[in-house]
Parts: sequence; C-alpha cells; structure tokens
Amino acid sequence: MANRIKLVKGDITKIEVDAIVNAANSSLLGGGGVDGAIHRAGGKAILEECIAIRNKQGGCQTGEAVITTGGSLDAKYVIHTVGPVWNKVKTKLSMLLANCYQNSLQLAVEHQVKTIAFPNISTGIYRYPKNKAATVAVNTVKDFLEAHDTIEQVIFVCFDDENYEIYQALLGGDNDVLLSC
Repeated sequence: MANRIKLVKGDITKIEVDAIVNAANSSLLGGGGVDGAIHRAGGKAILEECIAIRNKQGGCQTGEAVITTGGSLDAKYVIHTVGPVWNKVKTKLSMLLANCYQNSLQLAVEHQVKTIAFPNISTGIYRYPKNKAATVAVNTVKDFLEAHDTIEQVIFVCFDDENYEIYQALLGGDNDVLLSC
C-alpha cells in the first residue's frame, strides 16, 4: 500500500492526476479556498457542468460526490464533494466526512480513474479540526484501497504546513513524500 498513497505540500490545481477532488459547497457554484481555486484554474467548463448537475438534482448533499470535467486543469475530472461543517452537536460528522472520501473514490472507480488527489476536506471555513479530519481521511482511503485495486495512487495534497505535518505523522513510513509543487 505504501506506493499507493503519497503526500504532497502544494497546490492541488497543479497536480497531474486523472482526477482531483474539490472540497465544494452544496451549491456547486464555487466559493472560497480550494473550491474557488479549482473553479478559477479549471475555467467555465467546470461551472457549466456544475450548473447542469444543480438543475438536474438540486446541488450536492453533505457526504455525497459528483463528477465533472477538469476543464483547463491537467486533471481529466474534478470530483466535487461536500464536507460537513464542524458544529457543537458533532453527530455523525466523522461518518459524513468519511462518506466524502468513500463516495469520491467510488466515482473515481466508476470512471476508470487511476490517480486521484484529495485536499483537506472540511478543514478550512467548515472548521473541522485538522487532526480529526486527517485521521478520517487516511483511515477511509486505506480501507478503500485494501478493498479495491483499480486506483493506483491517492495523493493527499496539503496547502499549509500544519495539515502537511499532521498527514506526515499519520502516514509515518507508509507513504512516499513528494516535493512541493
């Protein structure tokens, strides 16, 4: 499994993979953080497909995922998933976050994606504690990869030092750390 999980500190919009995952909001119309960066870098083709998805199904629910073109990105696809907002109730939040990774990976399998990159879902404006979110992400991805052999590589892309150090500690010797993009 070591060669199937990698860690990168950098900009997810510059990663060369079959699919990148977008930490989207339920409207699918772009926003701040990684969502805004992906929409800006990918261009209007992504937004147009997101609008078509919204018109068909009314957006994307927390924990679910939808797929669009990668537009102008190097990635062929963008998989949009909506993470949970951290709140005082905390009911089912880890399950909803795990669903983001699980459903994104399942969509990747259905579209013959071999390489996929994930941002740190829900840890920005949604305030999910970074260490808790990273634990859910790593455990969910490892479990998925153990059960499925079609995805050759999952890359966790950390934009900031704090997330990078958390993932590095969680992955230990079970990953190949790449240079920053």
